[in-house]
Amino acid sequence: QVQLVESGGGLVQPGGSLRLSCAASGISFNIYVMGWYRQIPGKQRELVARITNSGSTNYADSVKGRFTISRDNAKTTVYLQMNSLNAEDTAVYYCRANLWQKWDYWGQGTQVTVSS
Repeated sequence: QVQLVESGGGLVQPGGSLRLSCAASGISFNIYVMGWYRQIPGKQRELVARITNSGSTNYADSVKGRFTISRDNAKTTVYLQMNSLNAEDTAVYYCRANLWQKWDYWGQGTQVTVSS
């Protein structure tokens, strides 16, 4: 049974930081492309950051220079370090594991709210 369990969301003030974690089980984690997506009510889910099995990364333009994605294959966990948060970053953040567009799994999401 595949499970992706996100944690680390919460309420943070503008300019603050959060680190999201996504613990994966039931998959050969080290060969999967891992990604973080976010969704605001009424809008489509969008890519935030992605990391390949070799460690290559790409980011949405809106988060470049502020967010960092990383993975620990030994812990089967992917992280998203989020700095300089602003209100536009408020969303539900989802973890995704994808392999060759054929095997595709999502976590349940974690709420991030940036507000003073």
